[in-house]
Amino acid sequence: MKFGDTPLRLAEGAILAHSQRIGGRTFKKGVVLSSDDTDFFRKNGVENIVTARLGPNDLDENEAAHRLAKALETTGLKAGRAGTGRCNLIAQFDGLIQIDAKIIARLNRKNEAITIATVSPESVLKEGDIAATVKIITFGVAANHVAGCEKLIAEKRPVSLHPFSRLRIGLIQTTLSGTKQSVIEKAHHVTDDRITALGSEFAEEIICAHGEEQVTGAIREMKQKRIDILLILGASAIADRRDVVPQAVINAGGDIDHFGMPVDPGNLMLLAHLEEMKILGIPGSARSPRLHGFDWLLQRFSAGRQVTARDITAMGVGGLLKEIPSRPMPRRSGEISYPPNEKNIAAVILAAGQSRRMGKRNKMLVEIDGKPMVRHIAEAIIETGAKPLVVVTGHQPEELKTALTGIDATFVHNPQFADGLSTSLKSGLGALPDNINGALIALGDMPGIAASHLNRLIAAFDPEKDQLICVPTRHGKRGNPVLWHSRFFSVMAQLSGDVGARHLIGEHADYVVDIEMDDDAVITDLDTPAALDAYLHSRKD
Repeated sequence: MKFGDTPLRLAEGAILAHSQRIGGRTFKKGVVLSSDDTDFFRKNGVENIVTARLGPNDLDENEAAHRLAKALETTGLKAGRAGTGRCNLIAQFDGLIQIDAKIIARLNRKNEAITIATVSPESVLKEGDIAATVKIITFGVAANHVAGCEKLIAEKRPVSLHPFSRLRIGLIQTTLSGTKQSVIEKAHHVTDDRITALGSEFAEEIICAHGEEQVTGAIREMKQKRIDILLILGASAIADRRDVVPQAVINAGGDIDHFGMPVDPGNLMLLAHLEEMKILGIPGSARSPRLHGFDWLLQRFSAGRQVTARDITAMGVGGLLKEIPSRPMPRRSGEISYPPNEKNIAAVILAAGQSRRMGKRNKMLVEIDGKPMVRHIAEAIIETGAKPLVVVTGHQPEELKTALTGIDATFVHNPQFADGLSTSLKSGLGALPDNINGALIALGDMPGIAASHLNRLIAAFDPEKDQLICVPTRHGKRGNPVLWHSRFFSVMAQLSGDVGARHLIGEHADYVVDIEMDDDAVITDLDTPAALDAYLHSRKD
């Protein structure tokens, strides 16, 4: 592949090496330049441009990425579409992934243009999750390097996905004289969440006194009820192989496989079995929904994997979980506040300002076509199906809520609204759930925005193609609202003063897609009385 500064007269048919915005148009890197493109550059004063040109034995970045992702396909893992040199391997069902780290490292050493990144080994994947991504980091790569990788993948099969089985799982909880009912109930709900998240059945629960005889009887009863995995959560932690729970397992006819675990939390874990029924004696720390060593064992068993003492002792590297903030286990379906829409897009309306340039009126409340101004953008968002809708209030919050009566929205008050737009942006982003893919960031003073504008932004949003920032334009001028991928939220939350996230568009040009609109609504905000009067006059014409 040839790469470098190229005279414009020789650039036709070459690949643009860097994204360019010139003359109101954006040219994305990776585009093959046409004669019209080079003519446009020439008219705008460009004489040389950095390009790449593939050789006769090179593969285009997308073809190379797709071939390698296809080679990695196996039961439950399927290659997605290739774009910008990237192709993802996507889970087709819920399961536990196994990865041969040594083979992935060998593939990444084949050629520096070829990169394969995977999730961590033994990760839980949901249907639709990305298991791995192949990225060709140049615009092309020699075909023989790709063929070498394909051969190694075919020989070693470095990635596999093991589906979760629907197992019958039972729980024994023991009690002492001071055990509170609330503790028993919390453990029940947390355990239920863990089990159902893996697609299994919380089949039976027995609550008994913390004594060898009582626990032995409960174990035998669970065996009679055809339990696949038995969890025993003692009121007192297991301190030794001769403690109550291990002795009860032996009394019931079972065997102890291993005691202890180099994972924190999870150190006082007991692995045992009674014939084909697996038994896990779990410490009190498993009453918390935070990630636990017990989760690792339950996930492996649910995926049909065998776990030995040797497997447990190998879990020490990466086993320090105690200080790692982790999301809680999935909530029961009835508690989920916001079901995802097709692309899992949310929306934020920034409506906290004091409308200083508008004079004494709060522009958000000015009626346009019989509705408060802010209601127009809110109704347009609701029509798209984007959820949740977060409205940031500041100045006159109660009046704003009244203006949006009947709108399915979450209202977040920003007490620091006078300090600038960035404070409202932080407030809005902070109210969004963790599981969304992106959010429309909208201004409340753009009443001309319709669902059709927003739907075009949502349609363009495509993480597989690195189309992560979708910006509406009119005659080359960028406007609002902007659809942002969630990966940028943390950067946006660090902004300060009376500024939005506009400068981040320029800093992340490779992820920007401009969507040209058919009218001026996306570049029309009503900040002043003159702008408002002109807009109202145009509505009468």
